[in-house]
Amino acid sequence: MRATERHGSVSHKFVEQPVEAPESYGFPSIHNVAIQGEHLSPHNFGQYESSSATSKYHVQSSPSSLSFSANGSPTSQPDLQSYQSSGSPLNQSCLTNNVGGLSHKIRELESLLLGNESDVLDIYGITSQVKHNQDLSGEQNWKQMMEMISRGDLKEVLCACAEALAENDMSTTEWLMSNLRQMVSVSGEPVQRLGAYMLEGLVARLASTGSCIYASLRCKEPASAELLSYMHILYEICPYFKFGCMSANGAIAEAMKDESRVHIIDFQIAQGSQWITLIQALASRPGGPPHIRLTGIDDSTSAYARGGGLDLVGKRLSRLAESYKVPFEFHAAGISASEVQLEDLAVQTGEALAVNFSFTLHHMPDESVSIENHRDRLLRVVKSLSPKVVTLVEQESNTNTAPFCPRFTEAFSYYGAIFDSIDAALPREHKERINVEQHCLAREIVNIIACEGVERVERTELLSKWRSRFMMAGFSPYPLSSIINATIKTLLQSYSEKYTLEERDEALYLGWKNQALVASCAWR
Repeated sequence: MRATERHGSVSHKFVEQPVEAPESYGFPSIHNVAIQGEHLSPHNFGQYESSSATSKYHVQSSPSSLSFSANGSPTSQPDLQSYQSSGSPLNQSCLTNNVGGLSHKIRELESLLLGNESDVLDIYGITSQVKHNQDLSGEQNWKQMMEMISRGDLKEVLCACAEALAENDMSTTEWLMSNLRQMVSVSGEPVQRLGAYMLEGLVARLASTGSCIYASLRCKEPASAELLSYMHILYEICPYFKFGCMSANGAIAEAMKDESRVHIIDFQIAQGSQWITLIQALASRPGGPPHIRLTGIDDSTSAYARGGGLDLVGKRLSRLAESYKVPFEFHAAGISASEVQLEDLAVQTGEALAVNFSFTLHHMPDESVSIENHRDRLLRVVKSLSPKVVTLVEQESNTNTAPFCPRFTEAFSYYGAIFDSIDAALPREHKERINVEQHCLAREIVNIIACEGVERVERTELLSKWRSRFMMAGFSPYPLSSIINATIKTLLQSYSEKYTLEERDEALYLGWKNQALVASCAWR
C-alpha cells in the first residue's frame, strides 16, 4: 500500500540569540531575524510565509534565554546581568521598558509570520482534512486493488502495477507483481499469456534492465531454421502479413502497369517472400513483363532468421524470375534503413520507381529520440527520387510518444487482440504456439514496456500521424484500387469471421473484432 504523507505540528517558540552590537537594546530589524538558520530578508520573506509548519523561529537580539509562548507571554526570566552597556549594568526602568517593547514586537512578528489564532486553527483544519483525504484515498485504492485481485481482473491489476511503478511506489509495485505471478501463464488463456510477457516487461523496467532483458530474449533465439519456421507459422495462421503484402503489391502493380523498366526499393526485404507473387503477376501482364530491378535493404534479425546475407534472397528471387521468364536483377544494400543515404539506393534514369515501407518505418527513430529524425529524413530522401508510388503498411497503434501508462494500456489492447486471434487459429495445446508467441511477439512487448530512449525501437504510430508525416514530406495520397479490396476480402474468407476489413480515408484497415490492427495505404 502506498505510504501516506504525514504533516508535523506547528512550533511557536521564539528563542533569543545574541547579537554582535551590545549597545542596541531595541527589537532587531527584520534583517536580523533568522528562521532555522536561514537569513530572512524582505526578498525571501514570502517563501517562508508558506513554508513547512514545523519551522522554529529564532530572534537574534540579546544573550537572554527568554522564551515566549504563542501569545507572547514569557516562559522564563531573562538573565538581568547580561544586559550591559560599556561594562555597566542596566537600570531597572530601562530593562522594564525594553522587555515590554520586546513583548509587543514579538506579538507583531508572530502575527506577521503566523497570522492570528483563527488563521492558525484554519491551517490545522486544512492539514487535518488533507491527511484524512489522503488516508481515505489510500484505503480506497487498497480496497480496489484487493477487489481486482480477488475477481481475477488481470488487465486492471497489470495497469495498477504499471501506475504504481510510474509513481515510483515500490512497495505497491512489488506487492502487485507477487500477485500477478500467480495470475499469468504462458500456456493459459490469451490474456494470461499476454500478461506473462507484460509482467516480464514490468519486472525489467523496475530493475532498469529493459535493454538487457530485450537483448537476452534475442540471444535466446533458436537456431535460424527454427526461428524461420516460427515466423512462417505466424504468417500462415494470421492474415496480417499477407494483407500487407497483397495491398502493397496491388498498388505497385497498378502504378506500373504501363512501365517497361521497374525499380522497387524494399526498406525491409526480410526473406523477400512478398515479391514472389508480384513477379508472378507481372509475368502474365498483357504485352509481356517489365524489366525488374529490386533493391533490398536488410536488418540483422532477418539476416539471422534466414541464416545468411542478402545474396540468399537475390539468388532465390532470380531463380523464380528466370522460371517465369521475367528479366530480373537484384541489388543488395546491406545497411540499416536508418543509415540509408541517397547513394545507397542506386537509382538509375529511365526507371519507374516504387518504394515499399512494410512494417519498417516504426523502427526508425523520430524527432522525439534523435535530432537526426531518420523517420522524416527517409521520407524526404524518397520524395527527392520522384517515385511513382510509395506503399506504407504499419501497425495501427500508438506506442511512440505516448507516456508510459497510456503506452502500457495501448500495448495491452493491441497485443490482446493479436493473442486472441492466434488462439482462434492455433489449438491451445499446439506444441509450437508458445514458441511462436515468445520468439515473434514477446520481444516487441518487452521492448515497448521496459525500454526508453534509443533503446526503445518499437515505436508505432497511428495512420493519422503517418499521413501527416507523408504530407509534410510533399506526398499526396495514391488511391487503392477496388480490385485490391475485393482480393483481400477473398483472402479473409479462409480465416475467422472475426477479422474485419474497412476502407476509409483512402486506406485499408485490417482488424480483429472491433480493434484495428494493421493499416495500408499508398502515396505518390
